[in-house]
Amino acid sequence: MKYLVLLCDGMADTPSDYLDGKTPMELAVKPQMDALARVSEVGLCKTVATGLKPGSDVANLSVMGYDPTVSYTGRSPLEAASIGIDLKDTDVTLRCNVVTLSDEENYEDKTMVDYCAGDISTEEARQIIATVQEAFGNDVYRFYPGVSYRHCLVVQNGTTDLGTMTPPHDISGRVVGEYLSQSPNAAPLVALMKQSYELLKDHPVNRARVAKGEKPANSIWLWGEGTKPVVANFKEKNGVSGCVISAVDLLKGIGICAGMDTPEVAGATGYIDTNFDGKAEAAIEAFRAGTELVYVHVEAPDECGHRCEPDNKVKSIGLIDEKILQKVKAYLDATGEDYRILICPDHPTPLLTKTHAGDPVPFLIYDSRKQLNGVSTFTEKTAAATGVYIEHGPSIMDRLLEK
Repeated sequence: MKYLVLLCDGMADTPSDYLDGKTPMELAVKPQMDALARVSEVGLCKTVATGLKPGSDVANLSVMGYDPTVSYTGRSPLEAASIGIDLKDTDVTLRCNVVTLSDEENYEDKTMVDYCAGDISTEEARQIIATVQEAFGNDVYRFYPGVSYRHCLVVQNGTTDLGTMTPPHDISGRVVGEYLSQSPNAAPLVALMKQSYELLKDHPVNRARVAKGEKPANSIWLWGEGTKPVVANFKEKNGVSGCVISAVDLLKGIGICAGMDTPEVAGATGYIDTNFDGKAEAAIEAFRAGTELVYVHVEAPDECGHRCEPDNKVKSIGLIDEKILQKVKAYLDATGEDYRILICPDHPTPLLTKTHAGDPVPFLIYDSRKQLNGVSTFTEKTAAATGVYIEHGPSIMDRLLEK
């Protein structure tokens, strides 16, 4: 038996005027998903437990079958694992975004113009982080480069008692002052953020970006604090081998911590310009190599939600359907083996709010051996109408594996 998980990050949404009262799932051209929905189990799953923040970290752990209330120690430690950082039990890590802030004199008066610094390239960002490490790195702080705007700070003998370290994608277009933690423990980190603006505003990379009409990466933004994660080995836990295919350090980090393969896909960006075809090929290669469960994570719908790009969010769902689902399903059909497919988002990322929500998400589970009476099309409304509801998110993996 083979298993495909197609995780469409942030795909679920709410009706809005941006799309004439529809959701991206309702408008997307997705014949493969809709065909599967007609013969699959369809319903809603609560991937974010009550009391937890609706992040991709918590939600993807749930879909993978891990209870975040037990295994979750913070977002950035999972990303640190992907980067290859060997954490000590006394280390605290933080996500270090490079962001674009407006140019008011006082840091507190600046606006979060762009949480990803205009999709800065990995090479440009590495130069930025190298400068930050040279200026601020020492025996306590060490900055590590990641991918695009996503990087990592490790604090030796640090604390996670930092008050509220707000994710930058939650405050797009807002003045940052009220979102800076007031905790005394966070004061040194907030000071680093403020000092980074003076360090980076005239950085050669940023001068070149501004000259080209691009947004500068003129500040670091620290958030997502955590400690060394404790994630059980996926195969030992579930009895099947696994592989995670993603452009995002967070997902790769979860896979690494769980002992799963995490192949690199050239051109995988985490946005709508990602290499969809490459992800499909990587999934097929993993199955050919004998992997039993392949978890394909696609970030594009989430990024489009954060940026309030309605047309691109609709388009991204169609591209997942055409370039990934269609090709991988065709391969699975051709093998003649039995297989099961789970398709779902990790959480909604509504265009109206431009950030994550904790509402239950639509899911479908298809079994090549069975033809069920499903729904006409795969949407938030049709999933809710079935009455099928998974209260405990991590149990969806057991449901897929028929455990």
